[in-house]
Amino acid sequence: MSQDSQHGKWTISDSEDEDNIIPPTPQKDSNKPSIKPDLERKPDTVTTFFKQERKLSPKRNEDTHSVKEPSAPSMGSEARKAAHVNQTLPVKYESHPSPSVKRKRETEEAGWNLSSSDDETPPPAPKKEPKKSDVSPKKKKTEDKRPPSPHGTSYFKEEPADFFETNLLSMNDMYRFYLNKVTGIPKKFNTGALHIKDILSPMFGTLKESVQFNYCFDIPWMVEQYPPEFRDKPVILVHGEKRESKARLIEQAKPYPQIRFCQAKLDIAFGTHHTKMMLLWYEEGFRVIILTSNLIRADWYQKTQGMWMSPLYPRLPEGSPGTAGESPTNFKSDLLEYLEAYRAPELAEWIDRIKQHDLSETRVYLIGSTPGRYQGPAMEKWGHLRLRKLLSEHTKPVLNEERWHVLGQFSSIGSMGLDKTKWLAAEFQRTLTTLGKARKSLTSPETQMLLVYPSVENVRTSLEGYPAGGSLPYSIQTAQKQLWLHSYFHGWHADVTGRSNAMPHIKTYMRVSPDYTQLAWFLVTSANLSKAAWGALEKNNTQIMVRSYELGVLYLPSAFNMSTFPVEKNVFPASSSSKGFPVPFDLPPQHYSSKGETEHYKNVIPLLEVP
Repeated sequence: MSQDSQHGKWTISDSEDEDNIIPPTPQKDSNKPSIKPDLERKPDTVTTFFKQERKLSPKRNEDTHSVKEPSAPSMGSEARKAAHVNQTLPVKYESHPSPSVKRKRETEEAGWNLSSSDDETPPPAPKKEPKKSDVSPKKKKTEDKRPPSPHGTSYFKEEPADFFETNLLSMNDMYRFYLNKVTGIPKKFNTGALHIKDILSPMFGTLKESVQFNYCFDIPWMVEQYPPEFRDKPVILVHGEKRESKARLIEQAKPYPQIRFCQAKLDIAFGTHHTKMMLLWYEEGFRVIILTSNLIRADWYQKTQGMWMSPLYPRLPEGSPGTAGESPTNFKSDLLEYLEAYRAPELAEWIDRIKQHDLSETRVYLIGSTPGRYQGPAMEKWGHLRLRKLLSEHTKPVLNEERWHVLGQFSSIGSMGLDKTKWLAAEFQRTLTTLGKARKSLTSPETQMLLVYPSVENVRTSLEGYPAGGSLPYSIQTAQKQLWLHSYFHGWHADVTGRSNAMPHIKTYMRVSPDYTQLAWFLVTSANLSKAAWGALEKNNTQIMVRSYELGVLYLPSAFNMSTFPVEKNVFPASSSSKGFPVPFDLPPQHYSSKGETEHYKNVIPLLEVP
């Protein structure tokens, strides 16, 4: 990848950047894109990491999640999807040749998106003319099942034969928190990690049916991840797509009669269905996976992702009461309440099925967000007030509490106001600093909050290169309105898990001791740093408004008969007997400035300006 080329400036919208957005208008010809290149249409002769997005015919809808609804042109969620999908588009274009040159011309007006490599692969439409039997370098690229490398086809090494093999003995079944496998890192850092093929494999159960809750889907790829013997089993996809995007998703599924859909209701503007969960029903029982990965190829190879995998839940004896099979963390009733919030007939059978299983072995708490405006006791059911309630009821104050840091790590940033008191350092920090029922006095020193978010240098040196920034959306318009936020930022460094160069799509929040050896709590979730995900108080704090669906699990020491969690110093290779908690990145985090990054503002926003 030449560093001398002129790549120009670009910005990418946040998937949940709900504030300061002009409401959508019904004008159909609005050409305002959600991703605005600062280049303002520089000549095509300049090499860039972005290409104009190709419009596909209905026959090839499965190949893209391009900017979806003209009615919401400024929503960053579409930029997020386009960035993900375009990392794999060259492969898909090769396997599904374009039927006409006309479509190629149409792409000139479609906006900007990520290119998969420096030497951008030309559209395959001309290939449809005379088919040659010779195996060209481009055809070799199409046969490659891995996500295309930004550094060219020779960048990837062949995956070792045992990449998709998992030894159950090396998995930590105490916390049941796992990272995904990553290609291009030493083998020991994948020992005890999981790939989606592992999760869906027969070693965890004989699958009968499943439900996939997610934000981005590549249906043909998803089906391939199921083992051959399970590929015809019924699957429900829970999504938040509407209109054209929904039609494209349905088109993708036409070759797969086993797939049905459940559309999540999104009644509040700029909300998304961001939850990522699998419900797996086996002949032997039932299992829940709550994770951070989209169901697209690029999310499962060279990004840092996390998941919680439940134990195998056995079926309750016939005639058991409705309250049977509950855990000390109320996980069963909370999961049922979350599913019921969809108000979806498609999930009714699954709700009944879960009631028939014993979830009593669960040791984590469920924290979800569902769209709506909530008052009274309902305020504490969702979002950050749900987290506050659990921290208040199930934790205890610690000595020198104000010196225990709050850490937040995420992959997307929303609008939080003109200063920190509007949301972050007010209601959200109050939630994150809650320990027990004790109220902090007004004279208590402020707890330090550290935010971990990759810098431009992190992205540049990552396994994916600059295209990794497409999964780290933070719009320049939002960033320029909240410059105060940048003093909180710390870079991504994960030598402890071998993932310093695997950009994070995982989201974690925690309370850590001054010496970074103990945790008061730990949360892995789909929720990024935004009011849309966590909710924002309204009407003089008598109401909370949440825009999106999110889901995560909270680890509290009391559920493990511990006062705090010790931080694991040697996360990999994983051990089934370790009691240390496997924090996925290095502690303490390093502030941007500590790495000599003097051009602070430029280094705050991944891909704000590509050198």
